Amino acid sequence: MLNLPTTEERLGKSPQRLVRYFVLLMASIYMGLGVWLWWSANSPSVGGLVQLGPITRRILGSVFILYGLVRFGRGYQAHFRKKTISDDND
Repeated sequence: MLNLPTTEERLGKSPQRLVRYFVLLMASIYMGLGVWLWWSANSPSVGGLVQLGPITRRILGSVFILYGLVRFGRGYQAHFRKKTISDDND
């Protein structure tokens, strides 16, 4: 087997540090896309790959906003919440 250094050894820090911010960024992008779909529901969609009506845009926008909120909450709990003593025992 090859004895290659791990990513942490090469970079000198944990890649988890970047992952936790990426998780929050993606959650924000989902929420932003949902807000944009909701906001642009009344404007006509011209030349798009998929033509969506206003009701469909609002429903899809609501789903994206809800999904972004869930991802943000889970990401925050997983990466930024302070560990308690009961969490360490699990």
